[in-house]
Amino acid sequence: MKDERIETVPAASASTGNLNFVLVCIFIDMLGIGLIVPVLPILVGEFVSSREEQTLWYGILGATFGLMQFIFMPMLGAISDRVGRRPVLLYSMAGMGFNFLTTAWAPNLAWMFLGRVVGGMSSASMSVASAYASDISTHDNRAKSFGKIGAAFGLGFICGPILGGLLGAVNLHLPFYVAAGLSLANFIYGYFFVPESLPHAQRGKFRLTRVNPLAGLIKLAGRKDIRGLLVTFALVTSAQMMLQSTWVLYTHFRFDWSPAENGIALFCVGLAAAVVQAGLLGVFMKRFGEVRLSLLGITSGCITYMLYGLATQGWMMYVFILCNLLAFAAGPALQGIISKATPATEQGELMGSLQSISSAAIVVMPLVGSSILGAVSHLPPSDWRIGTSFFVCATMQGIAIFVARRYFRNHSLAV
Repeated sequence: MKDERIETVPAASASTGNLNFVLVCIFIDMLGIGLIVPVLPILVGEFVSSREEQTLWYGILGATFGLMQFIFMPMLGAISDRVGRRPVLLYSMAGMGFNFLTTAWAPNLAWMFLGRVVGGMSSASMSVASAYASDISTHDNRAKSFGKIGAAFGLGFICGPILGGLLGAVNLHLPFYVAAGLSLANFIYGYFFVPESLPHAQRGKFRLTRVNPLAGLIKLAGRKDIRGLLVTFALVTSAQMMLQSTWVLYTHFRFDWSPAENGIALFCVGLAAAVVQAGLLGVFMKRFGEVRLSLLGITSGCITYMLYGLATQGWMMYVFILCNLLAFAAGPALQGIISKATPATEQGELMGSLQSISSAAIVVMPLVGSSILGAVSHLPPSDWRIGTSFFVCATMQGIAIFVARRYFRNHSLAV
């Protein structure tokens, strides 16, 4: 049985534009970010003297990036509703390039801190790209468009981490120079080839209340019609952010993985995400519907987090990644349901506000995750308690399942 759709706004027609252009921009952007993922936590270790300090400072750098995102993401989303998506995307690409160069040249943690500040202030690509997808998609195929953006994101991580791991094996600073070069190429490509997607007639007014980083969250909190979905989204996102902020150091401490080995693991993550979101999402949507698919994906993630924490051999992590395919479909399904309940003129603000939830999670979860991992980093690799951060992630996913099921049941949606 297919789920009933939440219909609070009329279907909007697609605007002019080409989704392929923005997909290429997202791919290059994520490729650059993916390059540094396996090496940044290890690079932090060059400026400290213990594992506890390494996890602490990596958590602080991650939280700093998230705090800047939290402050500036709603502003950039609202600005894109007023001036268009293209200028904001170009600004994002330039800022990320500066971030990579600053980190590559960093002689100490202070310079790395500066790079994370600038990177967080300019990292608007995902939210504005999602708004771009909303502009040029019909009401009924928005979830598929979000899935394609997720696939471009995943494809960037297919190539980025494994390339970053190999480059990092040569020199830990080299991936940052390559990422900066890709950001420059991304800027040039966007400047000459990416068309504007938001017609002047559909542009909203710029209001100061929309640039308040808390305003988006407050407005979302007032959306009683989708409150359960927003809580679910926040829990799922928080678990993902804790996983992302502790993965490299966890596998380094427990399995003694090098940047190259982490690059291979993250290659598997990107491959799985791309297969699902580019190839299987339509099949899953047709088979399960958005409601069931979101629940199945969250459940799959909950089980996998537990298995990550209980793994005793490094090869097990690869198996668990490839068995967690449904989890990569949960996000697009949830975003599709939420987007359909929002007017076309507010899609940029909505996506910026949703990204603010992610940014808030990036502020909190690296600190929480690094504190947990730091507290158990002295334990022998065979001690199951070293996987505590993943057990916390599984708990958040379990709560998300309960909240989502209750929401769908109360709104008479098929489960």
